[in-house]
Amino acid sequence: MDTKSARELRKNLTDAERRLWQQLKRRQMATVKFRREQPIGPFIVDFVCFERRVIVEVDGGQHAEQAPYDEQRTCWLEAQGYRVLRFWNKDVLANTEAVAKAILDAVEERS
Repeated sequence: MDTKSARELRKNLTDAERRLWQQLKRRQMATVKFRREQPIGPFIVDFVCFERRVIVEVDGGQHAEQAPYDEQRTCWLEAQGYRVLRFWNKDVLANTEAVAKAILDAVEERS
């Protein structure tokens, strides 16, 4: 994926991605920097902390139909040394604090 595609995705965040970005931006979480919609290899990930090698994916309903693709993608990213966390849109919107806590735990684990 190219940076132009990533730039377009940054402009069009879903409601769940926008809500989670409010928790992740400006080093609010464990003082680490997250970036949104970043190209890594052939993929664009929703959020990544390069410093701790943690990726956060926020999945909508279409991901239920593309589970094999997502699994292959996760395996590739993990082979590159990343920890991949996946959350459903509805979970991010309904329970933002619990999702943020799970991300914080993963970031702290990798310090």
